[in-house]
Amino acid sequence: MTEIIERTIENDTANATANDPANATAEAAPTPEKLVPYVAQLPVPPVLRPGSDDVLHETEIAVRPTWVRLHPQLPPTLMWGYDGHVPGPTIEVRRGQRVRIAWTNRIPKGSEYPVTSVEVPVRATGTPPATTEPGREGVEPSKDVAALPAWTVTHLHGAQTGGGNDGWADNAVGYGDAQLSEYPNDHQAVQWWYHDHAMNITRWNVHTGLYGTYLVRDDEEDALNLPTGEREIPLLLADRNLDTDEDGRLNGRLLHKTVIVDPKNAETGKPVTIPFSGPYTTVNGRIWPHADVADAWYRFRLLNASNARIYDLVLVDEHNKPVPGVIHQIGSDGGLLPRPVPVDFDDALPTLTVAPAERFDLLVDFRHLAGKKVRLVNKGRNQAPGVPDPAGDVRYPAVMEFRVQSSGEKDTFELPEMLSGSFRRYTHDIPHGHRLVVLTPPPTKGAGGHPEIWEMTEVEDPSGLQLPADGIIQLTGADGTTKTYQRISRTFNDGLGFTIAEGSYEQWSFLNLAQIIHPMHIHLADFQLLGRDPYNVSGFDPAVGGTRAPIAFDPSTQIPLAPNELGYKDVFRVPGGQILRVLGRFDGAYGRFMYHCHLLEHEDMGMMRPFVVMPEEAMKFDHGAAHGGHEGHTG
Repeated sequence: MTEIIERTIENDTANATANDPANATAEAAPTPEKLVPYVAQLPVPPVLRPGSDDVLHETEIAVRPTWVRLHPQLPPTLMWGYDGHVPGPTIEVRRGQRVRIAWTNRIPKGSEYPVTSVEVPVRATGTPPATTEPGREGVEPSKDVAALPAWTVTHLHGAQTGGGNDGWADNAVGYGDAQLSEYPNDHQAVQWWYHDHAMNITRWNVHTGLYGTYLVRDDEEDALNLPTGEREIPLLLADRNLDTDEDGRLNGRLLHKTVIVDPKNAETGKPVTIPFSGPYTTVNGRIWPHADVADAWYRFRLLNASNARIYDLVLVDEHNKPVPGVIHQIGSDGGLLPRPVPVDFDDALPTLTVAPAERFDLLVDFRHLAGKKVRLVNKGRNQAPGVPDPAGDVRYPAVMEFRVQSSGEKDTFELPEMLSGSFRRYTHDIPHGHRLVVLTPPPTKGAGGHPEIWEMTEVEDPSGLQLPADGIIQLTGADGTTKTYQRISRTFNDGLGFTIAEGSYEQWSFLNLAQIIHPMHIHLADFQLLGRDPYNVSGFDPAVGGTRAPIAFDPSTQIPLAPNELGYKDVFRVPGGQILRVLGRFDGAYGRFMYHCHLLEHEDMGMMRPFVVMPEEAMKFDHGAAHGGHEGHTG
């Protein structure tokens, strides 16, 4: 293939230094508590842009080993990067520009796997969780993870593209081979992102550094005259842990440390762990960087590329006091919001909560902050912003620092009152089908100690059922009607459950029976949130695998949608005790796709299911799959 996408590298001096191990400092690496925040300058990934004249743009992006200085006090870290960059290059296209990418594996056979993986015992109540601390705690690394080959497949998250181009998890490639994917990019202006999606090992492959951002531009966005060039910056957040040497000093080695909550599951005999979270936040591949900015408006394209950490971000001054009135969210996963949403850290949005794979298009007004430093911090559950909270899994709240310089120039940009005139709010009266998906708690009968995705279908006549029963759930809705649902699948390799007519609208209702928040992602389609409904889930008995009493709507509680949830989304936070209802249109492509929890450990452990989109006319000849789109009505 011919490389026809021009490359523009901005502020990439840090990348060049990072890729050369010879630039490592001769001083000994520090102990964890002596790693200094806000030392590294924020790097900006290189930009790949197609030429403007071609009908189809073809390029190769190769996965390669690379050495990265995560922090100036640390030795280089072995990672994998797209084109040798962590994060990968920012791909930028115009709406309707078709791009064909050969995602090529250039990691030589026998290469060292860059991640050390350990599972450590849970600590006693009252002590900080092990996830907040670096180091293996004397636990031997997993030999199975160390023996993993370079087996990769890339998914362009959010893209409307055929199933054969989507990065199907089983279709990963080895050294020297390429995954060919074509992207029509016929979508409103948006921030997508790309990342590895290899079956069973996504959590470790993404951990190596295999992620990057992808921007689609259009005329509607151009007309807003938003900040651009050096004043539009991607901010890709990812938490990481690091190993230590025999003296307790950080050695720079990537450490995937998870905590065992069940030493020996009764069904599998294997230990059960919770998803990864690490003590260090990287932004664009650096731990706690700083950015020098002018006293002007900036546009930040924020992405949470972490395995499982949900960030509660707050902008604070040097005294850890929130800075209100500076941040405005103008877009989410699927593009521009109808109007800006102020992020004032008040009752409406006390923090900017960002789950894995969510994107936030932010405008930040630095005009009145010249000469000051403001910091983005991750707030723990138990402490004020900027205060360490080890018990709340936030040992180091630092994310990054902005150092505001006086430019001597007046920024004439004005925040628009309206952003997208093309946005249309979905309403429930749009003809649509229904799907009910249940997210189970661990340990549920037959689940091996891990949460699962259950696809459900309504039982028209439940009178012959012996209740309670495995896989049978009863729901009492807001209207007082009780309906009975039967499980039709629970693992990725179960038979196909959902077949969908291309162009049709569907409401998917996610019922979370557990306490953990699951960020659910559906490939291909954009959705809008219709509502969050509170349910009393105490009637579900995990030991039985079904309900002893109906799960009932709770009229005493109201859960309004947050103002920044009212745009197009493809990742949805589903807390426990809720049914989240989303409505979307499955259009623009055919094929086999996936939906899953975007906690990567959950995805790898089975919280992922396939679905198929095909022409409605072809569905008349289907072989009995659940293609009607009417698997129960939940509101």
